[in-house]
Amino acid sequence: MATPAQWLAGARPRTLPAAVVPVAVGTGAAVAEDGAVWWRALLALFVALALQIGVNYANDYSDGVKGTDKDRVGPLRLVGSGVAAPKQVLAAALGCFLAAAVAGLVLVVATRAWWLLLVGLASILAAWFYTGGSRPYGYRALGEISVFVFFGIVAVAGTTYVQVERLTWLSLAAAVPVGLLACALLMVNNLRDIVTDGPSGKRTLAVVLGDSRTRLSYSATLVLPFVFALALVPVRPFAALTVLALPFVVAPIRAVRSGATGPALIATLQQTGRLQLVFGALFTLGLALF
Repeated sequence: MATPAQWLAGARPRTLPAAVVPVAVGTGAAVAEDGAVWWRALLALFVALALQIGVNYANDYSDGVKGTDKDRVGPLRLVGSGVAAPKQVLAAALGCFLAAAVAGLVLVVATRAWWLLLVGLASILAAWFYTGGSRPYGYRALGEISVFVFFGIVAVAGTTYVQVERLTWLSLAAAVPVGLLACALLMVNNLRDIVTDGPSGKRTLAVVLGDSRTRLSYSATLVLPFVFALALVPVRPFAALTVLALPFVVAPIRAVRSGATGPALIATLQQTGRLQLVFGALFTLGLALF
């Protein structure tokens, strides 16, 4: 029987910035449109966190029963380590997805945008089939694309939409740097696992690109968000605040470009999450101020 601390570790809290940041930025874009509705923003945050934790448990379950977690380096996996039964982890994942669906339904009713049901369903299916099913797309180098779409475009623009009840160009533009930073989090995680993912048949983008090109791509996903944020300065001048997050880029890029591997990249994963949070906070403020 897994302990509460082990369940918390299995939820992979270091990945949660990927859920928090897009909701914050989407709310900043809503403030820019004079349409922020705080209870809807908080409900959107709950949906994002439930989906993120759900996908973490779902990946734990799917990778565990397939045996691809057996020799991995990194945070605790509940099924792979044997501390929790697969059925328990599956139930936790499904419970998170159900909680996200119920909260999302409240937002659908509030906005009367029934097409959001399809977006929510697509989000849950994307979360499950990342490593679940007989042909998981996460094993076919499509993980970063999915993360960019769902933790970038859908999460940011969707958060703005449920508050102002329309799609805005600002939320779509703001979604690009957010999506890139979410990709960086996944990319450095997969860089760490190249040596075990390849032999187990898990062909992530990192496995397909190879070590050196993955390191270069990761560096690009940390730098390009600043370019896109600064491109918004003519219309949202305080987006320039994001340059204050540049010092947080140095350590993870230095580690990755110097060839850090295995356990050394766990610290880089933490640094990437920290960059996400700092950039996201500054970007949110920059969008909201005028």
